[in-house]
Amino acid sequence: MFAHLLVPLDGSALAETALPAAVALARRLSARISVLHVVEPHAAPTVHGDRHLTRAQDAEAYLDQIVEQLAAQHVQARAIVRYGSADVAWEIAATAAAVSADLTVLCTHGRGGVRGAIFGSVAQQVLQQGRTPVLLTKPSERRDFQCRRVLVPLDGSETSETALPAATAVAAACAAEIVLVSVVPTPETAPPDRAATRLMPTAAAEVLDLEAAHVREYLQRVGERVAAAGVAVTGAVERGDAVRMLLQAAEASRADLLVMATHGRSGLAGAWAGSVASRVLTHTTIPVLLVRIRAS
Repeated sequence: MFAHLLVPLDGSALAETALPAAVALARRLSARISVLHVVEPHAAPTVHGDRHLTRAQDAEAYLDQIVEQLAAQHVQARAIVRYGSADVAWEIAATAAAVSADLTVLCTHGRGGVRGAIFGSVAQQVLQQGRTPVLLTKPSERRDFQCRRVLVPLDGSETSETALPAATAVAAACAAEIVLVSVVPTPETAPPDRAATRLMPTAAAEVLDLEAAHVREYLQRVGERVAAAGVAVTGAVERGDAVRMLLQAAEASRADLLVMATHGRSGLAGAWAGSVASRVLTHTTIPVLLVRIRAS
């Protein structure tokens, strides 16, 4: 599924923290990597405290060094330099489409952190192309990337299941386990659109308990499909606030990767409300793979 990874770099050490995950996945998936730098007109001389590559020849020399480093790690790679546009996000998205990349790997950085990256432009615009998933990694002192458990939040809808093929492909390549998680609220933590559960807590508790039972059966069915692909899988139904329980599930399972489905044009949506998904992404400390939900 992932045979060609695109890694945009701006010349900073911060952006390069996306490389360990890209290299690890490329080696596991037998994929190749294209490293990209977009030369911006009238660019600032520094970025993230490092020298900013503002000339094409400097960018080419820098990327050639990265390609050599990747070759030393037995990863096939090439360099791509684009210049002329001030819209870096659009250039990344256009390059992903032009070279038929099937995964773009980005380090989240900037004032907005993960949320800023998603709603700010870069990941969202790449996803708007309608094809290329985006892997967002966190800046970290760790230079390695291991994928032993993949957490996939589901809510019972087909849109949330859009994340499953990507999660299964990565898990199969990495010999990782998939952890399926659904969250059913309690009367106290029910979202505003289920306000009736707070007005009638006793009856609501019974309804939500029944819903949890149905969700367990749903996860069992989905788990059987995943297991049929030869991937180890477990499922869990959590009760409470969706954001808090998903974050706790990621920590308790020691997940190395979170895979979620998203609509590109309108932020994160699908089964998970935008507010829930964006808060999960803001607070999680693990890489997040976003898969585009196709328009029906």
